[in-house]
Amino acid sequence: MVGKLYLCATPIGNLEDITFRVVRTLKEVDVIAAEDTRNSIKLLNHFEIKTPLTSYHEFNKYDKAKVLVARMLNGENIALITDAGTPGISDPGEELVRQCYEAGIEVTSLPGAVACVTALTLSGLSTRRFAFEAFLPTDKKEKSAILEELKTETRTLIIYEAPHRLKKTISELLSALGNRRLTVVKELTKLHENVFLTTLEDALAYYGENEPRGEFVLVIEGKKMEDIKKEKEESFKEMDINEHMKIYLDKGMDKKEAMKAVALDRGIPKREVYKMLLTHR
Repeated sequence: MVGKLYLCATPIGNLEDITFRVVRTLKEVDVIAAEDTRNSIKLLNHFEIKTPLTSYHEFNKYDKAKVLVARMLNGENIALITDAGTPGISDPGEELVRQCYEAGIEVTSLPGAVACVTALTLSGLSTRRFAFEAFLPTDKKEKSAILEELKTETRTLIIYEAPHRLKKTISELLSALGNRRLTVVKELTKLHENVFLTTLEDALAYYGENEPRGEFVLVIEGKKMEDIKKEKEESFKEMDINEHMKIYLDKGMDKKEAMKAVALDRGIPKREVYKMLLTHR
């Protein structure tokens, strides 16, 4: 009989945040695959879990996944845990899940703590729509491309960052996005948990004088739809009115339809477009 993979969420700080189901599952499986066995053994000892540990991390995720899949095909049940939070979110777990599905192995997820959603609920910013970026890439070209994409992102943005890179990241976000509302959340669920409601500009000044300590989640306000609309209107206003009309006339619109489209682009009445066309003949 083929075994099963259990994705087990572990606490992101406070050990009381583990679920009864996760504790029971970790005791019942044949082996626990952990991102850092030295870190995970402390959690297992706290809950008196004696299940054998094996390492599964970023640097062995492809080859080790094959080994774990083979064990499950031989009937073993395996639990996957990360250093903190839910496996598969910004960690190598996604590769093991992919290989399990390819091999026909059942996968189930035992929900629990996840830093990005916990920080979002604390942020005071819009929670209806959000985009999780995890850690920004270290490659300059890749990072630049992502920041360019984020310039027009209207959803609330969530980014993880380490203390030694925090000031640089905030500076890069400020340059790319302009000054936005920002909530800095650090040490989630721990003794020194802190929620700092600020802006990118003020945060950069603050951390210029106060050395960052702890693990950070940055929750950033998305770009306002009205700002995007205004910028679009301004860009069209810089265009010659006849060139603007030509865009729509070339698409097969008649003059009346084209004038209506131009007026909408520029955020002005159609009669204003008519007047502009008369003066720009």
